Amino acid sequence: MASNFFGYFSNDIGIDLGTANTLVYVKDKGIVLREPSVVALDTTTRKVRAVGDEAKRMLGRTPGNITAIRPMKDGVIADFDVTEAMLRYFIRKVHNNALRVAPRVVIAIPSGITEVEKRAVKDSATHAGARDVITIPEPMAAAIGVGLPIDEPAANMIVDIGGGTTEIAIISLSGIVFSKSIRVAGDELDAAVVNYMKRAYNLLIGERTAEEIKMKIGSAYPLDEELSLEVKGRDSVAGLPKTIHITSQEIREALSDTIAAIVDAVRTTLERCPPELSADLVDRGFVMAGGGSLIRGIDRLLSEKTGLPVTVADDPLSAVANGTGAVLNDLNWVMQNV
Repeated sequence: MASNFFGYFSNDIGIDLGTANTLVYVKDKGIVLREPSVVALDTTTRKVRAVGDEAKRMLGRTPGNITAIRPMKDGVIADFDVTEAMLRYFIRKVHNNALRVAPRVVIAIPSGITEVEKRAVKDSATHAGARDVITIPEPMAAAIGVGLPIDEPAANMIVDIGGGTTEIAIISLSGIVFSKSIRVAGDELDAAVVNYMKRAYNLLIGERTAEEIKMKIGSAYPLDEELSLEVKGRDSVAGLPKTIHITSQEIREALSDTIAAIVDAVRTTLERCPPELSADLVDRGFVMAGGGSLIRGIDRLLSEKTGLPVTVADDPLSAVANGTGAVLNDLNWVMQNV
């Protein structure tokens, strides 16, 4: 790779293009944008009406001619044109619509996506105004972002539970020894809450309400003091608005199957780890990142199921974006590993 391949311009950016949220890191400035990966479209003209926070407020509340959609699904692009429009909006927003030079962009992508899906991400960013696009595996970006010493000849394990995918990787000497990517994460947890409310109470709720329930009283492990919450929705039988009270025990039961799939993926990764690196993990354990790591007790559950120390990153929501930023700042790493 030529030494001037990754020139340093003040508008070079790193993007965590997530299923639920997009974070943008600007070189020398840090994370400057954190907004939902949601776009509101006019269904007749396909014109973008709103992006990010404004569009998310419209989810489930739009008139007939406007629909709020999430163009990313399971960590990959589900709608190419809308993703391109969303990226263009975010890139221009962080530069106050004053792009003197097209930015060079580092984008984190799930480790399990296909070459076709990777190409779609690169093409979207290019069409949105990027000059050069470099992709980095999401678990690698997360590991760098939380400060793991990935260049050491020892095992570093990261578990990143995002919106669309859970990324698990064992890293040594700046390379991924083994990784596993499953399309089970925050969205699946939200869907589990929606299904439980419908099944147990005949109550219909939207994804925003489900996410709120998950964040306020969701847990993966019994709590010292169980929580409760008032939930409003529509009775599926009577068709009228309805309010009920639910407990954290109920939501834990609703989430249990989805969380069990994440636990199984972690155990599978550990089973594929070379013996010498397994020995490192006995003492080091692993680090959790992503919004899913904030579910109460999930670190305790994983520690119990694996027998390893588990640490939740200080700022798990920013881990991947901070990792792309670190790559922006390290030309040598890019030259050797991309």
